[in-house]
Amino acid sequence: MKVCIAGLGAFGQKHLEAIAAIDGVAVSSVVGGRSLAQAQDVAVRFGVPHVTLDLNESLARSDVDAVILCSPTQVHAVQAMACLRAKKPVQIEIPMADNLRDAREIVALQQHAGVVAMAGHTRRYNPGHQWIRRRILSGELTLQHLDVQTFFFRRSNINAAGEPRSWTDHLLWHHACHTVDLFQYQTGQTASRVHAMQGPPHPDLGIAMDMSIQLQVPSGALCSLTLSFNNDGPQGTFFRYICDNGTYIARYDELLDGHGRPVDLSGVDVSLNGIELQDREFFEAIQSGREPRSGVASVLSAYETLDRLERSLA
Repeated sequence: MKVCIAGLGAFGQKHLEAIAAIDGVAVSSVVGGRSLAQAQDVAVRFGVPHVTLDLNESLARSDVDAVILCSPTQVHAVQAMACLRAKKPVQIEIPMADNLRDAREIVALQQHAGVVAMAGHTRRYNPGHQWIRRRILSGELTLQHLDVQTFFFRRSNINAAGEPRSWTDHLLWHHACHTVDLFQYQTGQTASRVHAMQGPPHPDLGIAMDMSIQLQVPSGALCSLTLSFNNDGPQGTFFRYICDNGTYIARYDELLDGHGRPVDLSGVDVSLNGIELQDREFFEAIQSGREPRSGVASVLSAYETLDRLERSLA
C-alpha cells in the first residue's frame, strides 16, 4: 500500500516513524506546509520519493492509495473532504474538525463515498487504555470517575517538538477531544450532563489558556478534565481511572496501578506504540473493507459533546 502523509510537523514525523515498522506499507508522497525545503529534508530522511506543497497534486497520483492528514487543525475538514471526493481512504489526525458542522459533513461524505475514513483518536489504541477497556467489557472493572490532567507550557506558538507553529492550537477542540471521546468510548455512553469554564484568553494568540470540564454519563460515572497551556512543569496528559475494583494511571503507552506499580502491557497488542497501532488499524480496515475502530461515524458523538461544551462556555 502506498500512502501520502500531509503535514510534516511533530505528528507527521511520528506517523512516518510508525509506518517504517509496518510491513507492506510505504510512504510514496509527502505534503509540506509553508516550506518546500523543509519538506524535502523530511522526505530525504525517510526515503520518500515525491514531495509537494499541494495536497491535490498527491491525490492525483496513481501511487497514492491512502492519505494520513497531520496538517493544522483548521484545514483538517477541507482536506478530508478533498480526499473523500477523490475516493482516497483517509485518516484524519485528531480532531477531524474544529466544529460540529464540518464533522457531520465529513461523516455524510464518507457514507456517500463508501471509502474508509478514520479519525486519529489515539487513546482508543494506546495499550494502557485497551487494557482498561477489556476489563470494563468483561465486567471486572466499572468506571466511577475518570480524572484527567492535560498540561502544556505553550505561552508562545510552538509545537510538540518545540518548533514554531504556523497555526493556533485549541484546548477544547483538540486536547479535550481526546478525553471526551475516551470517556464516552470506555463507558459506552454519551455524556448526559456537561459543564465547562475557561480562563482569560492569551493577549496575542486569542485562545483560552486554561479550561475545566465536567462530564457525566447516564450510569453516573464522572469525568473531570483540567487543561492548561500555562503549566511550567511535567508536560502531557495523565489519566486516573478510579474504578470499583482498582485505580489505574495511564500516560500515553504506559499504565500503573494506584500505588505506582507498572502493569504488564506486553500482551495487549502487537506494539506498545499507540500511533503505530492506530496506523495498523487504518491499513487493515482498508485491506479488509471494514469500518475502523475510530471510523468518523463512531467518533461523531464526541464532537457533539464538544459542541455542547463550547455552547456552555458561551
